[in-house]
Amino acid sequence: MTKRFLLITPEDGGAVLKCLGSPARLSILTMLHESGPLNVNEIAERLGLPQSSTSTHVNALERAGLIETESQKARKGSQKICRTAHDEIVLTFDSGSAVETDVIEVAMPVGLYAMSDVVAPCGLCADDGIIGYLDSPDTFLSPSRMKAGLLWFTKGKVEYQFPNNARIVGKPVRELELVMELSSEVPGTSDNWPSDIHLSVNHRLVAVWTAPGDYGDQRGKYTPAWWKLAGSQYGHLKSFRTTGEGTFIDGVKVSDVTLTDLALDAHRSIRVEIAVPEGATHPGGINIFGRGFGNYDQDILLRLTT
Repeated sequence: MTKRFLLITPEDGGAVLKCLGSPARLSILTMLHESGPLNVNEIAERLGLPQSSTSTHVNALERAGLIETESQKARKGSQKICRTAHDEIVLTFDSGSAVETDVIEVAMPVGLYAMSDVVAPCGLCADDGIIGYLDSPDTFLSPSRMKAGLLWFTKGKVEYQFPNNARIVGKPVRELELVMELSSEVPGTSDNWPSDIHLSVNHRLVAVWTAPGDYGDQRGKYTPAWWKLAGSQYGHLKSFRTTGEGTFIDGVKVSDVTLTDLALDAHRSIRVEIAVPEGATHPGGINIFGRGFGNYDQDILLRLTT
C-alpha cells in the first residue's frame, strides 16, 4: 500500500504545527490512524469530549489538511465521516534549495482556461471585484477572466491547456500531479452539499472526488474582505496523482488509470478538464480557488516528475 507523506518546513508548515499543538487534536489524529474512519459523534464519545468541541477540532484539522471528511446519509439527516489524510508528517529544516530536482512545475491561473461550457449559477472574481455579470455563462468568454482568482458553476466544465514541458526537454514522465483548492457550490453556503467533481487528463477520466460542501463558516485565509462571508470562502487542497500504478487522490488509489493511458508523449500539451457533468450522482457544483482566494494562495499546479 502506498504511504501518504506530508513534508513541511518551518516556512510553510505553520498552520499544521499550530494545529498539532493541541493535545485533543493529536488524540483525534492518533485514534483515526489506529481505528480508521469515524464520525464526529464516535470521536466525541471515545475521547469523552463535548460534541461542540469535537466539531471545532475536526474543522481545524480539516482546514490544516490533516484529515479528510465526507457527508453520509444517516437515520436523521447526515453525518460527517472523518479519516486521516496522511500516514506520516515530516518536518524538515532543509529547504532543498541546493538539491537538484527532477520535477517540472507549471502554475496555471484559474481564469486562464482554454475552453468553458458552464451552467448558471456561475461567476468569476478577481481580487478587486466581480468580473462581468454574475450567473451569465457568457462572462466566461471575457478576456478579463485571466485575472480571476475564483470561479464557480453549477454544472459543466472548464479545460486548461498546460505545456508538455517534459516532452520539450525530451524526458519521460514518471508521475503527473495536479494540485488545486476545490469545494462544492450552492447558493449561499452549506457544509453538507456533496458534489462529484470529475478530473480528466487528455480526455481520459482519471478520478472523481466528491466534495463534501461549500464553506462559509469563516473567511478564507486569503479571501478578500469585500467578498461577503455568505459566499464561498475556502475549499480542500486536493492532490490528484497519476503514476505507472494508477491514479491517487491525496495518496489513496482511486482508479487504475495510469500514465500509459494518458499518452503524454503523443501530445504537445496536457489538457486538464475539471467538470461536474449532468449525470453526476451528486451534481453539487464547483468552486475553484486560485491566488487571492481561499486558504491556499496558489494557482492550479501541474507537476511532472521525470
